[in-house]
Parts: sequence; structure tokens; C-alpha cells
Amino acid sequence: MTIREEAEKREHLFLNGNASFSDASKGRERYEEPCDMRTIYQRDRDRILHSKSFRRLKHKTQVFLSPGGDHYRTRLTHTLEVSQISRTIARALRLNEDLTEAIALGHDLGHTPFGHAGERALSKVKGEPFRHNEQSVRVIERLENNGLGLNLTWEVRDGILNHRTSCTPSTLEGMIVRMSDKIAYVNHDIDDGIRAGFLSEDDLPKECTDILGHSTRDRIDRIIHAVINGSQGTNEIKMAEEYENALLKLREYMFKYLYTNPKAKGEENKAITMIEMLYDYYKGHINELPSEYYNMTLEGESESIAVCDYIAGMTDNYAVDKFKELFVPKSWDR
Repeated sequence: MTIREEAEKREHLFLNGNASFSDASKGRERYEEPCDMRTIYQRDRDRILHSKSFRRLKHKTQVFLSPGGDHYRTRLTHTLEVSQISRTIARALRLNEDLTEAIALGHDLGHTPFGHAGERALSKVKGEPFRHNEQSVRVIERLENNGLGLNLTWEVRDGILNHRTSCTPSTLEGMIVRMSDKIAYVNHDIDDGIRAGFLSEDDLPKECTDILGHSTRDRIDRIIHAVINGSQGTNEIKMAEEYENALLKLREYMFKYLYTNPKAKGEENKAITMIEMLYDYYKGHINELPSEYYNMTLEGESESIAVCDYIAGMTDNYAVDKFKELFVPKSWDR
């Protein structure tokens, strides 16, 4: 018996009956021989972790564009916090922690530079919604690995595609990530907002903090406990209604006072203009796209999609550098 087969056997002994068992996966689009050491979901997790798109998350905006400090979250640190929360919940509920981790690590791979401002900019130039969850799936199915994709399992792709609040994942592990994403960003964005001076703990709605806690640490701890307690013995991932309502009201507060705050988001219009100009330039100079994107157009992909793929994959810094290269006059050599 291989190490992988022993791990699969342990899953059946330990995980609860509603878990996604590794040896019962719907599999990959292209068949591969199983690994002798790692389960199918462990293998997916490792592929995401070693991908170029995962590394680029380090230099992509979470909330604040070009924050003046090293302690603000980036898209990468957000992803790691979602992973940590998701794993804690999955472990407590005896669900598949490896599947949960793979979905969490991959859920934001398709995010644009400059956060949701970049998403809005690409939606505008495309003339149709650009959704980062759909782009995340495109990254792992089409764009990574020189156009071959990562060939991940159906369950991981489903969890990544459906991690948004408006979607419904097919597995409990995917539902955990969807819930953990919200738990993470609401609370760490409060922390960053306080650090930046846009919020204070005393500003937060008291009817929410009296239930959830009066610090980021306490809120995350209480909400995780609420999810675990509310989900045990069920085929759902949920929490008591008072906790859910408090979290939703806190999220609404954040949209009103931080996510749409003119001071906090003052640079976003510049970022949107930058992305629009990059799109227009490359749409008119398709042959200047990197070869992997240009070749897609030769194979029948629309030019608009190829340009969006290229721009969506940029980090904030790379987008700024490309903008300077294309549109800012260089100094005269002396």
C-alpha cells in the first residue's frame, strides 16, 4: 500500500460522512497517474502554491493602493488568512482540510492589479462584467503552465468558482472557504482601516461588536467558534442567526465607511484610468503582447480576452511600470 493509499484510508476512518473524500473525487479534466505520496487534493494544493499567479498575489492590492507601511494586507496575506481560518474550521468539523486549503489558496488567483478597482476597469473596457472568481478558474485551466493549466480536480475548481457570496459551492469544504473569505476580509480590513486612521474601534456599530467582540482577534475567534458550533452535526456551513446578522451589518458598515470612502479610495480613479489606457494600447498593438498571450489570438482567442488576461495577471508595480514605459516621456540623455 502506498503512502497516498494509507492517507486515503485514514480519511475514511477520521473524516465525517459529509466530507469530500480524496479517493472519491470527480477527478481532473485530463487523466494523470495518481501520486504515490500525496492525495489528489494535496497535489492540487501544491500546484497552486508553486504557481506564478500565486506568487504575484504578493504585489496585488487588497484594499489600500500603495499603502505607506509594511503591515497592510496584500492579496497574498489575505489569501493566507483565509486559508488559516478555513483549515481551522475544516479540521474542527472533520472535513477534508487538504481540499479546503487548496480552494482557499486558489480562490483569488484571478484578481486584477489594484483590487476591485481593476475589476471595474476591465468590466468597463470589455463591455461586460469581469469577475475575478471566473478569471481564477481561467488562470488554473488555461493560463498557467504555458497554456496547459494546472489540471486541478473538479472539486477545487468548483470551490474557487463559487467562493463569492452570491454563489453556492458543491462541497462543504467550498462552503467553508466562501464563509472564511468574508470572515477574513471584514476583520482584517477593519484592522487595516484602523491602522490607516480611517476607522477606530469605537466607531464600529456597537450592536455588532457587543456580539462579535471588541477587537479583530476576538471577532475572528468568536465567529470561528460560531461557525463550528452552528455547523456540527449538519450538512451545512452556518452560524447562529445573531452572529450572521452581526457580521453582515459589520460588512455593510465597511462598505459605507471604508470601501467607498473617498479618502481611502482616492487613488482608485487614477488606477482605473491607467488600466483603461493599457487596455486601449494593447488592443491597438496586439503584436506587442507577450508571446503566450499573442499566440492565443493566433489560435482563435478574441483579442479583447487576451489583453484582459495579460492585464489581469499584472501586479500593481508591473502595471505602473508598463504605464510609464508606454505613456510617460523618458528624460533626455545628457
